[in-house]
Amino acid sequence: QVQLVESGGGLVQAGGSLRLSCAASGRSFSTSAMGWFRQAPGKEREFVAAITWNGGSTYHADSVKGRFTISRDNAKNTVFLQMNSLKPEDTGVYYCAADVSYYLVRKNPASYGQGTQVTVSS
Repeated sequence: QVQLVESGGGLVQAGGSLRLSCAASGRSFSTSAMGWFRQAPGKEREFVAAITWNGGSTYHADSVKGRFTISRDNAKNTVFLQMNSLKPEDTGVYYCAADVSYYLVRKNPASYGQGTQVTVSS
């Protein structure tokens, strides 16, 4: 299984940018699909973005399409989430996720990290 540690969260004003990183350990990272989820206070965790094992395909939720971009660097065992034009409704805890399946990483991933807080002020 892959162990995941997120970083890069923080407080930013609306319209600003943040780049989240997720460092993965374990030999299976380079063959795992990776994703990002988020959970706002009082709400369920929701899917944000996913990327295939080789970065050849990505998928972004409609709510972040055109503003967020997922990418990965298999040589560094790291996946990124570049977040631009942030809005207050993007506030929440952001979780990195991993699964051998590109389908399941978007629906019910096998592994989650501990999360990193993102707060967007208006």
